[in-house]
Amino acid sequence: MSALLAVAAVSQLRTLPVSAAAFALAILLVIIAGADRRLWRRMLHVEGFMLLLFVTLPFTMQGPVVATLGPLAASSTGMERAALIALKVSASVLTLSALIGDIDPARLGATLHALRVPERFNRLFVMTARYVSLIRDEARRLSESMRARGFRPGSNRHTWRSYGHLVGMVLVRALDRAERVEEAMLCRGYAGRYPYAVLPALLRRDWMLFASVVACGILILAMDRL
Repeated sequence: MSALLAVAAVSQLRTLPVSAAAFALAILLVIIAGADRRLWRRMLHVEGFMLLLFVTLPFTMQGPVVATLGPLAASSTGMERAALIALKVSASVLTLSALIGDIDPARLGATLHALRVPERFNRLFVMTARYVSLIRDEARRLSESMRARGFRPGSNRHTWRSYGHLVGMVLVRALDRAERVEEAMLCRGYAGRYPYAVLPALLRRDWMLFASVVACGILILAMDRL
């Protein structure tokens, strides 16, 4: 719940300085939580998508011109909007990673169930989180098999056709695995409702963390509206 409230607060920010402060708080939260190096590698992928905002928004929004590229003009309004979105997205991803990044999918599913999240969505989320790594491993094995047969990627029709076959095989094998998983669940008495683990009682430190995150969310919203 604290992660949801924190992301909801960050999504409502409208000013660049407060968004930068929220981003700094998210980094501090990650450092306190002791996140591993994999988080920072994943953040590189997120920031790669954010770079697209700086390529597109400045040239598609009206405002004071700061640079020109042929017939295109980059506006300062677009640059500010791209920076605002990038800071908010980065702060949200860091906050989610720090608060729920290390939680087991089964426990996270039990938490969502306790928060009255719809059963279909919750079941889909838990199954996806549990089996996405298996599908990734299957795709890696198929890629290694292609390289073992002498495949070398390039900008030609053969490469794109091979990648199309790769995606198709991954989907087919994922479907086969899903059918086997469904049959195994039915053999174990599955009747449409996923069994969830019993959540432990909340400790005092959990309530303190919740209160701190809520207080920080209210503070940044109040600063943003001043």
